[in-house]
Amino acid sequence: MNRKTLFSLIALVSVVAMLAVQCPGPGQPAENKLEIFSWWTGGGEADGLAQMFKIYSQKYPDTEIINATVAGGAGSNAKAVLKTRMLGGDPPDSFQVHAGQEIADWVKADMMEPLDDLYTSEGWDKVFPKDLLDILLVDGHYYSVPVNIHRANVLWYNKQVFTDNNLTAPKTFDDFFTVAGALEAKGITPLALGDNGPWAAVNLFETVLIGTLGQEGYNGLWNGRTSWDDPKVTQALENFKKMLIFVNEDHSALSWDQAAQYVIDGKAGMTIMGDWADGYFVSKGFTGYGWAPAPGNDGIFDMLSDSFGLPKGAKHRDNAINWLKVCGSFEGQEAFNPLKGSIPARTDGGKANYDEYLQSAMKDWASNKLCPSLAHGAAAPEGWVTAATDAIAVFVTKQDVSATQAALAQAAKDAMAQ
Repeated sequence: MNRKTLFSLIALVSVVAMLAVQCPGPGQPAENKLEIFSWWTGGGEADGLAQMFKIYSQKYPDTEIINATVAGGAGSNAKAVLKTRMLGGDPPDSFQVHAGQEIADWVKADMMEPLDDLYTSEGWDKVFPKDLLDILLVDGHYYSVPVNIHRANVLWYNKQVFTDNNLTAPKTFDDFFTVAGALEAKGITPLALGDNGPWAAVNLFETVLIGTLGQEGYNGLWNGRTSWDDPKVTQALENFKKMLIFVNEDHSALSWDQAAQYVIDGKAGMTIMGDWADGYFVSKGFTGYGWAPAPGNDGIFDMLSDSFGLPKGAKHRDNAINWLKVCGSFEGQEAFNPLKGSIPARTDGGKANYDEYLQSAMKDWASNKLCPSLAHGAAAPEGWVTAATDAIAVFVTKQDVSATQAALAQAAKDAMAQ
């Protein structure tokens, strides 16, 4: 070997050694950071997330947490930003996603890591209820870790307004229209709606679908056992159309929480919204609210769950896995849920730190029949949800029952053909 070749080999070895020091190995972060992407920016949800960050920092004090949040109810804005990042090859380390079919599109695009081994090692396959585990499965694997359970089909009402007008919470649609008529006669908006984010109207509509079709009929809409051309779907749209008579005229200018504020202020008697409204009421120091299942929904729990997944190509993969462990832990869920206004996904969750509503929700979760939420990604993939949301947004304005039913049927046909 001549001297020139020897020096070249020495230089090459030096470069390789330098790169080995500078470049992380598989699964090791280039920097000790953790980027968590969500739409939790205010109220109880931000407080709950902060508590989970606190627990993570106690366990892993040398990791810098990047709280990447995008404001917007139900993640409408965040999902658009996430799509840009995922398709651009810049995924966050972990991102919030509604448990169920919402993550299916990313799974089919081969952009998510399965978490089956983590479920086994952490014992989640034993502490999450079977109905929830079934909803979490996508193509036979788990791809996200639920941190909570929310209920979407709750009717909230101002107790003082109801007492002053000798009213009780309506159980049926007939009861609802009677109560709504009585409130309207007194100059009080019967039903507060804030659908500047169109998901809120879908949230309301799905409770009407459940109340009209029942649990089995509603669940059949997502697996083809119930046709969207069914006369009961027609009746549900008619019920929804009649309910819209009693909403506030400025509904399209309001967010869901502004509609809830109408109930606090006594400007409206009722609102139908998920139980994050409980967290909103608590954050405002309002105690004068009552609750009941939405009309026709007694004994049925319309569920959704916030969860976190692990995208392929996460820059700080090991830190993300540690984050998922916190999300699914007893400690993490007990810190998060009382502030968020939700109940733990774990069946061993405690009750000491939960308010009266949340304790009632735990009881109902254990005993009610289960329905997955359409508006919040548990029932159908994102493309189907988007098509249904567009159809309902048009319906709120034009209220054409036959055209909307046809649009919903087409959305189902398109989704099931994929």
